[in-house]
Amino acid sequence: MQVREAMSKAVLQIGPGHTLRQAATLMSERKVGSAVVLDPDSEGLGIITERDVLNAIGRGLDPDTEEAAEHITWEVVYASPTWTIEEAAAAMVRGGFRHLVVLDESQVQGVISVRDILRSWIQQGAVIPA
Repeated sequence: MQVREAMSKAVLQIGPGHTLRQAATLMSERKVGSAVVLDPDSEGLGIITERDVLNAIGRGLDPDTEEAAEHITWEVVYASPTWTIEEAAAAMVRGGFRHLVVLDESQVQGVISVRDILRSWIQQGAVIPA
């Protein structure tokens, strides 16, 4: 199975000026664990995840004033829609993250998460021990 078949096509996009609370609220409402951050004045395309928000709050930062810009990962590993889900899983393991932005010709096509990969493996008949 290819990434294009397993990825989430509805991508949450936010700006760097969103507060952490706004980012968390939007992720919660959409039931997603990440948001793509578009910053035309900076490095372009980044990602913020639920873990980034959790770590910031755990350090005592105020989610109502702290901006997403301070917590964006810019060194994003991108997946191609033609990768296999095994290739995506391997990239996640190597990088130690749970989300990949899917790009095709520099355009965001979706996001694939560990949950998406597991769901696709189950749908393909993977046996999960009880």
